[in-house]
Amino acid sequence: MQDPLLTPREVHEDYGFSQQTLANWRWTGIGPDYIKQTPGKGGRIKYRRSAIEAWLCAQTVKAGGAAA
Repeated sequence: MQDPLLTPREVHEDYGFSQQTLANWRWTGIGPDYIKQTPGKGGRIKYRRSAIEAWLCAQTVKAGGAAA
């Protein structure tokens, strides 16, 4: 089973989160796990699709207000 790596642009296209939102989440540590492929401020960022899906599941709220 493949777990594709997505660029921030591809995450935006597939899930609707803007690239700036993803960057803000990385900065504050609240978003999905990511991979930094190259060092430094301008390093290339990728997301595993499974990490995005797991993060979304963790954000899901059930009726009545209890976190999933």
